[in-house]
Amino acid sequence: MQLLEDKILSEGRVLPGSILKVDSFLNHQIDAELMAKVGEEFAEYFKDKNITRVVTVESSGIAPAVFTALHLGVPVVFARKKLSLTLNDGLVTTEVNSYTKGEKNTIAVSKDYIKPEDNILIIDDFLAKGEVIRGLIDITKQIGANIAGVGIVIEKAFQNGRKYVEEANIPILSLVRIESLENNKIKLLK
Repeated sequence: MQLLEDKILSEGRVLPGSILKVDSFLNHQIDAELMAKVGEEFAEYFKDKNITRVVTVESSGIAPAVFTALHLGVPVVFARKKLSLTLNDGLVTTEVNSYTKGEKNTIAVSKDYIKPEDNILIIDDFLAKGEVIRGLIDITKQIGANIAGVGIVIEKAFQNGRKYVEEANIPILSLVRIESLENNKIKLLK
Protein backbone atom coordinates (compact mmCIF):
# COMPACT_ATOMS: atom_id res chain seq x y z
CA MET A 1 0.00 0.00 0.00
CA GLN A 2 1.97 2.91 -1.37
CA LEU A 3 0.21 5.67 0.57
CA LEU A 4 0.96 3.94 3.87
CA GLU A 5 4.57 3.20 2.86
CA ASP A 6 5.10 6.87 1.97
CA LYS A 7 3.62 7.99 5.30
CA ILE A 8 5.86 5.60 7.26
CA LEU A 9 8.97 6.72 5.39
CA SER A 10 8.20 10.43 5.75
CA GLU A 11 6.82 10.53 9.32
CA GLY A 12 8.02 7.36 11.03
CA ARG A 13 10.91 7.51 13.49
CA VAL A 14 13.07 4.67 14.72
CA LEU A 15 13.53 4.49 18.50
CA PRO A 16 15.92 2.29 20.48
CA GLY A 17 14.85 -1.33 20.77
CA SER A 18 13.59 -1.62 17.17
CA ILE A 19 10.51 0.49 17.90
CA LEU A 20 8.89 2.33 15.01
CA LYS A 21 7.17 5.51 16.17
CA VAL A 22 4.20 6.37 13.97
CA ASP A 23 2.14 8.33 16.44
CA SER A 24 1.59 11.21 14.03
CA PHE A 25 -0.91 9.12 12.02
CA LEU A 26 -1.67 5.81 13.80
CA ASN A 27 -0.86 5.52 17.51
CA HIS A 28 -1.68 8.92 19.00
CA GLN A 29 -3.01 11.18 16.29
CA ILE A 30 -5.08 9.39 13.66
CA ASP A 31 -5.03 10.22 9.97
CA ALA A 32 -8.68 9.35 9.31
CA GLU A 33 -8.33 9.54 5.53
CA LEU A 34 -5.41 7.11 5.62
CA MET A 35 -7.26 4.78 8.01
CA ALA A 36 -10.30 4.81 5.69
CA LYS A 37 -8.03 3.59 2.89
CA VAL A 38 -6.44 1.01 5.20
CA GLY A 39 -9.92 -0.27 6.08
CA GLU A 40 -10.90 -0.38 2.43
CA GLU A 41 -7.78 -2.41 1.61
CA PHE A 42 -8.48 -4.97 4.34
CA ALA A 43 -12.17 -5.18 3.43
CA GLU A 44 -11.36 -5.78 -0.23
CA TYR A 45 -8.82 -8.50 0.58
CA PHE A 46 -11.10 -10.37 3.00
CA LYS A 47 -14.44 -9.67 1.25
CA ASP A 48 -15.06 -13.33 0.34
CA LYS A 49 -14.49 -14.63 3.89
CA ASN A 50 -18.05 -13.88 5.14
CA ILE A 51 -16.78 -11.82 8.07
CA THR A 52 -19.36 -11.23 10.82
CA ARG A 53 -17.15 -9.35 13.32
CA VAL A 54 -13.87 -7.47 13.29
CA VAL A 55 -11.86 -7.99 16.48
CA THR A 56 -8.95 -5.92 17.79
CA VAL A 57 -7.41 -4.81 21.08
CA GLU A 58 -7.53 -1.35 22.59
CA SER A 59 -6.33 1.19 21.71
CA SER A 60 -4.21 1.55 18.58
CA GLY A 61 -5.98 -1.26 16.73
CA ILE A 62 -9.36 0.44 17.02
CA ALA A 63 -9.01 2.96 14.17
CA PRO A 64 -8.02 0.47 11.44
CA ALA A 65 -10.56 -2.03 12.80
CA VAL A 66 -13.42 0.49 12.73
CA PHE A 67 -12.72 1.53 9.15
CA THR A 68 -12.40 -2.10 8.08
CA ALA A 69 -15.70 -2.97 9.77
CA LEU A 70 -17.37 0.04 8.18
CA HIS A 71 -16.39 -1.18 4.71
CA LEU A 72 -17.49 -4.74 5.56
CA GLY A 73 -20.75 -3.62 7.20
CA VAL A 74 -20.10 -5.50 10.46
CA PRO A 75 -19.49 -4.55 14.11
CA VAL A 76 -16.12 -4.13 15.81
CA VAL A 77 -15.31 -5.80 19.11
CA PHE A 78 -12.21 -4.72 20.96
CA ALA A 79 -10.49 -6.60 23.74
CA ARG A 80 -10.20 -4.45 26.83
CA LYS A 81 -6.98 -4.08 28.79
CA LYS A 82 -8.70 -2.46 31.73
CA LEU A 83 -11.99 -3.74 33.04
CA SER A 84 -14.78 -1.42 34.07
CA LEU A 85 -17.73 -1.84 36.41
CA THR A 86 -19.95 -2.51 33.40
CA LEU A 87 -17.68 -5.18 31.91
CA ASN A 88 -17.50 -7.99 34.43
CA ASP A 89 -19.79 -10.86 33.38
CA GLY A 90 -19.16 -13.59 30.82
CA LEU A 91 -15.61 -12.52 30.10
CA VAL A 92 -13.05 -14.52 28.19
CA THR A 93 -9.50 -13.51 29.08
CA THR A 94 -5.91 -14.21 28.21
CA GLU A 95 -2.53 -12.68 29.03
CA VAL A 96 -0.37 -10.90 26.48
CA ASN A 97 3.05 -9.28 26.68
CA SER A 98 3.32 -5.77 25.28
CA TYR A 99 6.60 -5.41 23.40
CA THR A 100 6.60 -1.60 23.28
CA LYS A 101 5.38 -1.10 26.86
CA GLY A 102 7.39 -3.95 28.36
CA GLU A 103 4.48 -5.21 30.48
CA LYS A 104 1.96 -8.02 30.73
CA ASN A 105 -1.72 -7.27 30.22
CA THR A 106 -4.78 -9.37 30.71
CA ILE A 107 -7.12 -8.70 27.81
CA ALA A 108 -10.81 -9.50 27.96
CA VAL A 109 -13.80 -9.80 25.65
CA SER A 110 -17.40 -10.37 26.65
CA LYS A 111 -19.08 -13.49 25.28
CA ASP A 112 -22.04 -11.19 24.56
CA TYR A 113 -20.20 -9.79 21.55
CA ILE A 114 -18.45 -12.78 19.99
CA LYS A 115 -20.45 -15.96 19.44
CA PRO A 116 -19.32 -19.43 18.34
CA GLU A 117 -21.06 -18.93 14.98
CA ASP A 118 -19.06 -15.76 14.21
CA ASN A 119 -16.52 -15.51 11.42
CA ILE A 120 -13.79 -13.24 12.82
CA LEU A 121 -11.32 -10.92 11.13
CA ILE A 122 -8.59 -9.84 13.56
CA ILE A 123 -7.08 -6.42 12.85
CA ASP A 124 -4.15 -4.78 14.63
CA ASP A 125 -1.83 -1.86 14.09
CA PHE A 126 1.48 -3.74 14.50
CA LEU A 127 2.76 -7.27 14.31
CA ALA A 128 6.16 -7.73 15.93
CA LYS A 129 6.62 -10.80 18.10
CA GLY A 130 2.95 -11.78 17.74
CA GLU A 131 1.88 -11.62 21.39
CA VAL A 132 -1.28 -9.55 20.86
CA ILE A 133 -2.35 -11.55 17.82
CA ARG A 134 -1.74 -14.78 19.73
CA GLY A 135 -3.93 -13.42 22.55
CA LEU A 136 -6.77 -12.42 20.21
CA ILE A 137 -6.60 -15.82 18.51
CA ASP A 138 -6.70 -17.49 21.93
CA ILE A 139 -9.79 -15.54 23.03
CA THR A 140 -11.56 -16.24 19.74
CA LYS A 141 -10.78 -19.96 20.00
CA GLN A 142 -11.93 -20.08 23.64
CA ILE A 143 -15.30 -18.79 22.46
CA GLY A 144 -15.33 -21.25 19.56
CA ALA A 145 -15.63 -18.71 16.74
CA ASN A 146 -13.86 -19.17 13.40
CA ILE A 147 -10.88 -16.97 12.56
CA ALA A 148 -11.18 -16.07 8.89
CA GLY A 149 -8.09 -13.88 8.73
CA VAL A 150 -5.64 -11.46 10.31
CA GLY A 151 -4.98 -7.97 8.98
CA ILE A 152 -1.93 -6.01 10.12
CA VAL A 153 -1.24 -2.37 9.27
CA ILE A 154 2.54 -2.56 9.85
CA GLU A 155 4.51 -5.76 10.31
CA LYS A 156 8.06 -5.89 11.60
CA ALA A 157 9.00 -8.90 9.49
CA PHE A 158 12.35 -9.25 11.24
CA GLN A 159 10.64 -10.11 14.57
CA ASN A 160 8.91 -13.27 13.37
CA GLY A 161 5.36 -12.68 14.71
CA ARG A 162 3.90 -13.88 11.40
CA LYS A 163 5.14 -17.41 12.06
CA TYR A 164 2.43 -18.15 14.66
CA VAL A 165 -0.37 -17.00 12.33
CA GLU A 166 0.99 -19.01 9.40
CA GLU A 167 1.48 -22.13 11.54
CA ALA A 168 -2.18 -21.83 12.58
CA ASN A 169 -3.12 -21.75 8.84
CA ILE A 170 -4.85 -18.38 9.20
CA PRO A 171 -4.77 -16.09 6.14
CA ILE A 172 -2.78 -12.93 6.90
CA LEU A 173 -2.40 -9.62 5.12
CA SER A 174 0.17 -7.07 6.25
CA LEU A 175 -0.20 -3.79 4.39
CA VAL A 176 3.44 -2.81 4.97
CA ARG A 177 6.24 -5.13 6.02
CA ILE A 178 9.39 -3.68 7.58
CA GLU A 179 12.56 -5.57 6.76
CA SER A 180 14.84 -3.68 9.12
CA LEU A 181 15.10 -0.69 11.46
CA GLU A 182 18.88 -0.96 11.78
CA ASN A 183 21.00 2.20 11.96
CA ASN A 184 17.83 4.27 12.53
CA LYS A 185 16.71 3.63 8.95
CA ILE A 186 13.36 2.21 7.90
CA LYS A 187 13.90 -0.48 5.29
CA LEU A 188 10.72 -1.84 3.73
CA LEU A 189 10.33 -5.45 2.63
CA LYS A 190 9.24 -5.56 -0.99
